[in-house]
Amino acid sequence: MLRFMFVGDSMTIGSAGEHTWRFRMWQHLRGTLGPEGVAVVGPRTALHDKATGEPVSHDHHPATSPDFPRNHLAGWGEGWLHMAPQIAGALTRDPADVLLVSLGLIDLGFYTNAEQTADNVRAFVTAARSANPHVRMVLLPVIANIRAESDAPFAAEVTRFNELLAKAAADLDTPRSPLLLTSRPPSYDIHVDTYDGTHPNASGEHRLAAAFADALSQAWDIGGPYDRASLLTPTG
Repeated sequence: MLRFMFVGDSMTIGSAGEHTWRFRMWQHLRGTLGPEGVAVVGPRTALHDKATGEPVSHDHHPATSPDFPRNHLAGWGEGWLHMAPQIAGALTRDPADVLLVSLGLIDLGFYTNAEQTADNVRAFVTAARSANPHVRMVLLPVIANIRAESDAPFAAEVTRFNELLAKAAADLDTPRSPLLLTSRPPSYDIHVDTYDGTHPNASGEHRLAAAFADALSQAWDIGGPYDRASLLTPTG
């Protein structure tokens, strides 16, 4: 059995009433690896509650399978800056074989520049390996949100960070603890695949899951290609 931990910001934790891309990815992994071949672990289980502004909701979309394991390490407004100090403890408490990481947008938007954020990526990787020297990590590039359309300096920081992220992934990849950078989600359009220019709607959730699924399949032969029909006709 492979144990996966989702690590991310608001796009990953999701809000009350959503499926989340975590659910879409779990469906894919369960379908390709079998119910006994995958586990989802992590110290948190809640969704973000927009009414309170806190991660206290457990109300997923009504169509979300009750079997879906809600565990994760994701937080609204949290980035590499916040997760680097937490990942070792999370992995010690909830051992995982593979980390699926989507971070960086919030860092660049509010906390750190591209270079500082890249430093926190490296700190995260070091901390994760201190808890599990064999952990595998799959990293998603930052998807520029609607702010980038009117804020050229922010857009430039996103571009610069993605360059540094690619370099970090190449520098830090080892046979003992492989590190993989995904491609940008297929055909992702913030005006179609989000509900507010940042956070994924149903089609966006499928596209984020597809980016991770295809990277796992192509690089490490884990699972298989994402169901392309889900991208064309997202449900819920």
